[in-house]
Amino acid sequence: MTSGVPLHPSSRQEPPLLTGMADAVLAEIAESLAAAASSEASTRIELTAMPLTVADRADLEERLGRGEVVATIDSAGRSDVWETQFSGVWFVRHYGENDRPASECIEIGAVPAILRSHRADMAAAATRLAAVLQPRDAADQ
Repeated sequence: MTSGVPLHPSSRQEPPLLTGMADAVLAEIAESLAAAASSEASTRIELTAMPLTVADRADLEERLGRGEVVATIDSAGRSDVWETQFSGVWFVRHYGENDRPASECIEIGAVPAILRSHRADMAAAATRLAAVLQPRDAADQ
């Protein structure tokens, strides 16, 4: 016979609570966006290590919303990048094994770092493109 009291009270699941962390992150984003709007400054806010609850993360993502630009990168795992409804505020989510989120950050600036081409890659691409522009042999035509 049971008394109606859970045997393991710690196993009872409470609804996720908002802690106010989303407000703190939004305040940091607002300050960084103002700085980025008047300079070349960029800021990266790493969300992975922050003590955000599931509700905090959902609240932050909902309040930032989605803008018009979305990109998926397939290089050493999948990464999704989207501009929020606030121009210059980017949400970046990297996925690991079994397509589970491995890390998340918010980048504030004109373009997130993951979308910028590296100079060495551009130099190699310029060489390859120059080869494409070389006249073809008559046999190839």
